[in-house]
Order: sequence, then C-alpha cells, then structure tokens
Amino acid sequence: MLSRDTIKYLAILAMLLNHIANLFLTPGTLLCEIFLDIGYFTAITMCYFLVEGFHFTHSKRKYGQRLLLFAILSQVPFMLAFHTPTGNMLLTLFLCFLILVCMERLPFASVRCRIEITGLVLLSCFCDWAGFAALFTVLFAQAGQDRKRIGKVYLLGYVLFAFANTLEYLEQYSLFPALLHGLISGFGILCSGILILFFYNHKRSEHLREFSRWFFYLFYPLHLLVLCVIRYAIK
Repeated sequence: MLSRDTIKYLAILAMLLNHIANLFLTPGTLLCEIFLDIGYFTAITMCYFLVEGFHFTHSKRKYGQRLLLFAILSQVPFMLAFHTPTGNMLLTLFLCFLILVCMERLPFASVRCRIEITGLVLLSCFCDWAGFAALFTVLFAQAGQDRKRIGKVYLLGYVLFAFANTLEYLEQYSLFPALLHGLISGFGILCSGILILFFYNHKRSEHLREFSRWFFYLFYPLHLLVLCVIRYAIK
C-alpha cells in the first residue's frame, strides 16, 4: 500500500516529466507525447489530496495561506518557463481551496454558494488546468469517502479530458488519430484513480513528515527556476 506522501512524490515526478516535455522536447515526437501524458497524472491527484487535506488539516487558515504564499512565489517562474500570463497550478489550487471554503460555509444548493463557486471556477479558467481542477475539486468534495463516487469522478474526469484533447488534436490529425491521441492523453488520470482507489492507505509517511510537507510546496517554484536556467543556458 502507498502512503499519501509516496503518491505525492509520484505526482511531482510526473509533473516534472510533463514540464521537461513542454520546455525541451520536440512536439509530436513519441517521447514528448509520453512525458506529456504521464504528467496529466498530477493535477487530478493534487485536487483529490487538496479535498482530503482540507478536511483533516489542523488549521484551514494556515493551509490556505501556504497555498497563496507559494502561488505568489511561483508566478514569475511559471511565466518565465511557459511564456504565459496565466496563473500557475498553485494559484489554481488556491482557488480550489476557496471553493471548498464556500462549500463548507454555505449550503451547496443555495444561490449564494452557486454564484461564488461559479465565480471561482471562471477565475480558474485563467490559470493552469483551466476549469478542470475546479470541477474535480467540487466533485471530489461531493463524493466524500465513497469509493464508488470517487471512481465515477475519475471516470468522468477521464472522459472530459480525453474529449477536450481530442478536439485539440483534430487541428493536427484526422478523426481516428485525434481520437486515439485523446484517449491515450487521459492515461495519467486513470492511473491516479487506480492508485487512489486500490493502493492508497490514507496515511502519511512515517518518515520525514515535516520535510515532505515543505518539499511539496518548495519544489514547484524551484524546479521551474532550474528548468528556466537550463533552457537559457542551452540557448
């Protein structure tokens, strides 16, 4: 069985491969596609752990403050790495955190809750994993600890993500190759679901707990800076 920290380290590795593909590999090549698709494991995994962490953290205020702090620290490295004005993934997760705050404080069916969540989802569309991460967060929060409902969230996430990617691939390929690429692109999401549903022990690692907590936050901006330096050095 795998601990929460172990799965998070796998998610970090998958993200790193995705970013290496985006920054250094030739688009359309087999290795690039493999690295990109592996990287899609990360976002939905972090959304799941965000929901779980929100309910078990000792201080939701400090949890949110950490996300916001490192989202701010990560924005310039993210923009330098990907040449985009959109928000980074930690900013996306912070908006997802605010969605969870709304769902906790207000009845989900209330008009005010729906309006606030809709506003946060729209804001997330200007960030990494536009819209998808916010949707995953809402669905995981509603699923709770029900394994069947969590499985349905993963299945829906796979279908929506594969469909969205198929539409993008249609700009390059005919229908069948585009559909095949789209279906394969969701492989990382399926792997996340398999690990969470069948191999996750719902515990933290017994070793280096404090180190792991801060490593997960620090790695994001630092690895972007390192990749930027490497890219500019190569050029």
